[in-house]
Amino acid sequence: MAQGVFTREQIEAMQNVDIRTVDPDTLRDIRDVTVNADLPKRERILDFIRQIGNPYCYRHGKYVVKVSFTDTDVTLEDRMLSYIRSKC
Repeated sequence: MAQGVFTREQIEAMQNVDIRTVDPDTLRDIRDVTVNADLPKRERILDFIRQIGNPYCYRHGKYVVKVSFTDTDVTLEDRMLSYIRSKC
């Protein structure tokens, strides 16, 4: 990731991770992620992504979590912000 920007191919690869075949040991545990709420919005998002690695597929303890979105006007940024706010 160069300065927090993913290529289309990288995003698609993250979205397409198959939770049935992914090695859970390669995923980061979301419980280990701590976002500094004092950072500006963009920096909080980048900080979260730097820590979690793949925001579409990660672990919560022994469980593998896969995040996907329906075709809507709500952006990934909106969803991420909503999640981050719920943790503050």
